[in-house]
Amino acid sequence: ALLATYATFKGRSIIREVGKVYGLPKSEIDRIIADPDASDLHPLATEIFAVAPKLHGLPSHLGIHAGGVVISKRPLTEYTALRLMPKGVAITHFDMYHGEDWGFHKYDILSQRGLGHIKDAVRIIQQNQGQGVDIHAVDTIMADPRVRAQLRSAHCIGCFYVESPAMRQLLTKLRCDNYVQLVAASSIIRPGVSSSGMMAEYIRRHHDPTCFTYLHPLFEQELGETYGVMVYQEDVMKIANAFAGLPLDECDVLRRIMSGKKAKGDTFERLRTKFFAGCEERGHATTLAQEVWRQISSFAGYSFCKAHSASYAVESFQSLYLKTYFPLEFMVAVINNFGGFYRTEYYVHEARMAGAEIAPPCVNHSGYLTNIEGQTVYLGFVHLHGLAKELAHRIVRNREGHGPFTSLEDFTDRINIHPDQLDTLIRIGAFRFTEVNKYELAWRKNALLQPDQSFEASGQLFGSTPLDFAIPQLEMGRYDQAFDEIELLGFPLCSPFSLLADPSELCAGVLAQEMATHAGNRITMIGYYVCRKPTRTKHGDLMAFGCWLDEAGHYFDTVHFPPVLKKYPIHGKGIYRISGRVMVEFDFATLEVFDCALLPLLRDERYGEETKG
Repeated sequence: ALLATYATFKGRSIIREVGKVYGLPKSEIDRIIADPDASDLHPLATEIFAVAPKLHGLPSHLGIHAGGVVISKRPLTEYTALRLMPKGVAITHFDMYHGEDWGFHKYDILSQRGLGHIKDAVRIIQQNQGQGVDIHAVDTIMADPRVRAQLRSAHCIGCFYVESPAMRQLLTKLRCDNYVQLVAASSIIRPGVSSSGMMAEYIRRHHDPTCFTYLHPLFEQELGETYGVMVYQEDVMKIANAFAGLPLDECDVLRRIMSGKKAKGDTFERLRTKFFAGCEERGHATTLAQEVWRQISSFAGYSFCKAHSASYAVESFQSLYLKTYFPLEFMVAVINNFGGFYRTEYYVHEARMAGAEIAPPCVNHSGYLTNIEGQTVYLGFVHLHGLAKELAHRIVRNREGHGPFTSLEDFTDRINIHPDQLDTLIRIGAFRFTEVNKYELAWRKNALLQPDQSFEASGQLFGSTPLDFAIPQLEMGRYDQAFDEIELLGFPLCSPFSLLADPSELCAGVLAQEMATHAGNRITMIGYYVCRKPTRTKHGDLMAFGCWLDEAGHYFDTVHFPPVLKKYPIHGKGIYRISGRVMVEFDFATLEVFDCALLPLLRDERYGEETKG
């Protein structure tokens, strides 16, 4: 069977579940989660925030372990009840920790979207360019100067494990351009190292190996490769054994319990006591022993073993190679795997920046997933909100079997479709090959399909008679297509900055590539919201790190300290005017925010509403 996980209430899920109990609609709950500090939230928001902390950590439901298969000699029902999950698999009623305590063996069999987009990219390159790629020539890939330059630039959007804002920042600061450095970076970025302050120390020591002294000669002996910083789980084993005399089997137990809930259990405390006793026997000063233990205990925040980091770095290099030499096909593969750090919109943006022409879904070119023809990327039907999956597949099968569609009439003759679904295709521009205004097509739709009538599109025996009727002169507004894309795709295919109500705002903004020249100075930037990472200071105050796109399409990062974040909250998606001071550390520029404001966008005159997003 598969192992269970005990899902507990935490983070946003608490707000969502409590909001449901109070009967709030999804839209109101979404607003509370997106902007908890807003002044115009639902009146019940205050009560929800008061109740939510009381649920933190309590059990919510049983889930399926990501890949844990448990095997026993005798039928599992002799040990535990089994529960059949909606996916059709049975799970145990115990999780991995209880399973281990009872002597069961757990095997992790995991799928990974990073491998999926590499495999798909190789296939798409073969289809689009007729070129085979040996993605397993890892030594050649790692030595490739263009790939190493791509890594050093930190322009790694879409690449496995190295695309997040935090990783982009780390790669820049380390000037990382080789495999050994990337292996270390893959582990340094994990909370175990970063939360202890040792990530910043590692960067400092990396740039100047003479700027520090080792805590103890044993650290130089055991951790010379990583400048005396414990980076991998094996490093903890080395230090615990050499510094405090813990037996290697107990060091391994310490390693295993560092990365989970058992870090707060009795075993962890017993090993802690034994560690300090061993330090005392060896004559280590109490302050030194406490500092070493502080660094060890920080690994309770999920550190990596070296083999894990090493294998991740190989996969990162494979992704980097594909992005360097085949950026369009690679980004299509990333879009189709739906598993990266960013939303689809930003991978589409990355493809555009690499030279692709982005086309909305088309009944004559698109598949269910996104595909590429030459340098034109046709978004897949899967991205159309509200379009039935079965209909999308039926369109593709019909086109493959009977050739491209020639007109709206030909399409409705061949495809059974509800008028609402046809309206979605018309609005997104899926019939633009007809060169007929989509508002005119909407009128033609009403003549072809009657909502109160049903029929079967089985084709015409003698061909259909062309429709002949007069319709009003209909013209599309300049931004009508963008408004429809926002509604149907969730984002516009044009530059979002073209939708600013006051384009003159852009004149005051400094671009991302100019930030370093303004180090230490206060500047204003105009940014399109990408994501934010909320966190807490050591005093428990809420702060955030932001990631944005500028008008030229380049990313930049911001820091919002507690007083500023409280006074100038980030309201979610949109374009912001951001003012602050530029800070440059090891060649990486960040904007320390003093104030920011959400800028108004154009209104959709068809509905009299402001553009969303």
